[in-house]
Amino acid sequence: MLGVTEASERILADVGRMPAERVPLLDALGRVLASPVRAPLTLPPWDNSAMDGYAVRGADVTGASAESPVMLPVLESVAAGAFPSLPLRQGVATRIMTGAPLPEGTDSVIRVEDTDGGTQRVAVRSARDVGKNLRFRGEELREGDVVLAEGAPIGAAQIGVLASCGAAAVDVFRRPRVAIVGSGDELVDLERFHEAVAGRKIVASNNYTLHALVRSAGAEPVNLGVAGDTPASLRERLERAAGCDIVVTTAGISVGEFDYTREVLASLGADMKFWKVRMRPGAPIGFGLIGRTPWIGLPGNPVSTMVTFELFVRPALRRMLGHTRLFKRPVAVTLEEPVTIGARLTHFLRAIVTSGPAGALTARLTGPQGSGILTSMALANALLIVPEDRSRVDAGETLNALPLGDDAQLATEMTL
Repeated sequence: MLGVTEASERILADVGRMPAERVPLLDALGRVLASPVRAPLTLPPWDNSAMDGYAVRGADVTGASAESPVMLPVLESVAAGAFPSLPLRQGVATRIMTGAPLPEGTDSVIRVEDTDGGTQRVAVRSARDVGKNLRFRGEELREGDVVLAEGAPIGAAQIGVLASCGAAAVDVFRRPRVAIVGSGDELVDLERFHEAVAGRKIVASNNYTLHALVRSAGAEPVNLGVAGDTPASLRERLERAAGCDIVVTTAGISVGEFDYTREVLASLGADMKFWKVRMRPGAPIGFGLIGRTPWIGLPGNPVSTMVTFELFVRPALRRMLGHTRLFKRPVAVTLEEPVTIGARLTHFLRAIVTSGPAGALTARLTGPQGSGILTSMALANALLIVPEDRSRVDAGETLNALPLGDDAQLATEMTL
């Protein structure tokens, strides 16, 4: 069996970025730029004020104080969006608003709080802003500069920068279409929930979970339903996945009497890369190529499905989306309780990580760790990583944990 890191490397070696598509700017949030964007203009386009206040020559207000204010006549007022009509002469001031162009000759802007706010004459009561509160032409961008490079993730700040550069539409890597296929005669969709209530069937929760996980990763889920426990049923689902960019199946990849996935993939000419990984939960995980389309086979137990998605599918989808940072960064946590493992496998245990007042992270298990207990994943905000050579870890010792979201590092109180 492969180790976890080696299995991930094998998958990523056969996964590439998606082609580019052009989308409206506001639809690009969360996507990755597929081509660089250059500035068509210089920003700021002119020297301007960083404060509401008074444009002055610093030499005219040196020594000003509340006890001995400097009095200056006010030439004019310049609002944001307007331009000064007069240069700044020695011994005068121009009343100016944030963002307004500076009059020629300005070397300081005195904030309005340090004046009496006069409109005809102004009393300057402090010289602390001499040489300050100036924003210069081109200090952010020059025409022709690369604003954002290819591969840049687009968040709210990037949306604002692109808008300021007139990018009404941008090239991004296309969202991969992810075929999701469940397996098992015992499984039904929510439309048949009454059969679950009657004790005859089980809801195919994996398909719903994977749909949500794929969307949270930024990809487009294509739910192909649940295949019955026959080769023909599974083959029909996999053939319907044509046109998708990656196929993710759950269950049917072990060695049980009704586990047909390996047989069906072979009949489709799949190139199988590996079949098992040295981990728990989730050891029976497979990877291969159906033609040129990657296939990742996840275990059927709900917890195993989620754990293996986080470790193997999410990084693959991020690469397809154009990201270069593919993996969540583990955090060091101090155990609140002892942890014991049996098999010499890397274990990923559901845990609750808490951030203390000083920012130190502690972890405790959610409870029983059976791979069919999906509610334990709903309680967890991290996966506690127990190396295969650590059969017991005592309370107070440190391990790494893989955050499942932002919650693991959030605190109940602000600590700055």
